[in-house]
Amino acid sequence: MKHRILFICGSMNQTTMMHAIAQALPEEYQTAFTPYYADGIINLAVKMGLLSKTVLSGTFRSSTIQYLQSNNLCIDDRGEHGDYDLVVTCSDLIIPKNIVGKPIVLVQEGMTDPENLMYYIVKYLRLPRYLASTATTGLSHAYQAFCVASEGYKQHFINKGVHPDRLVVTGIPNYDNCAQFLQNDFPYKNYVLVATSDARETFKYENRKKFIEKALRIANGRQLMFKFHPNENHDRAIREVEKYAPQALCFTNGNIGAMIANCDVLITRFSTVVYIGITLGKEVYSEFNVESLRVLAPLQNQASSAQAIASVCRKVVVDTSQLHHPISRVVPISYGRDSGVKGELAV
Repeated sequence: MKHRILFICGSMNQTTMMHAIAQALPEEYQTAFTPYYADGIINLAVKMGLLSKTVLSGTFRSSTIQYLQSNNLCIDDRGEHGDYDLVVTCSDLIIPKNIVGKPIVLVQEGMTDPENLMYYIVKYLRLPRYLASTATTGLSHAYQAFCVASEGYKQHFINKGVHPDRLVVTGIPNYDNCAQFLQNDFPYKNYVLVATSDARETFKYENRKKFIEKALRIANGRQLMFKFHPNENHDRAIREVEKYAPQALCFTNGNIGAMIANCDVLITRFSTVVYIGITLGKEVYSEFNVESLRVLAPLQNQASSAQAIASVCRKVVVDTSQLHHPISRVVPISYGRDSGVKGELAV
């Protein structure tokens, strides 16, 4: 009998990561995919159209379904049609009821939000984790293994309170081979690139005028280019650039990796794409301390992170019955002499 694995998707970054991991599994595993989902009051808010700019609904959900269909992947919406041996997800901010108690592998999607006041309120009052957004990633401890981007991120999550024996340094798909972006056909070069965020669409504050003015100061007369986040209100974002930086170029789509590879300077706020700039040796600006980001930067393992995570998944599935009990022992993990990927798996 084939082991059955459910992959919970979300943004396109999360969805393509899940697909890459599934592709790295051998044929004896049967895989299914679902858009991100929730229960109770959150699901009610989704049905009322109140969360259309989150991974639970709107463009995120429709893009995920379109991607899964175009790649001929098995879709089991909300995981309702299978008793799965393992669940793999990029987010533990919400743990749906039908996966509670099942073996789970959590995969780091990318950069986590800063630890602001809401983070500490949520953590110490034990409020729902999603109220602090991705700052609380990993704190559910509902998983058997948490695959993270680097040794720096392993320590980062330990500092937040994540159990060390559940962390495995694997690297993360989509950010483990940034050199690939150097070979591209993007026609522009030697510009200052601004990669915006969807902060306003996800209920966070942003002063876009101030951000554009900062970008103009950094550019200091050089060509300025804006690549808008896919989840942004693009019409509004373009109007703002046309008002405050009318000479700048605006892009609503395109390969952000190629754009970063061809730029001289990269400006972000809280975007994971800053790691592409750091890895490629660009001058970068972020709301985070850049030296700290260098320590956190994802492993560059020539796109082998999906295989490493798939190996973790296989180890978790090996003894499903044992994994239904609390963490009791630690098994060393390695992925070959030259992989540079190692850690411990709690079972």
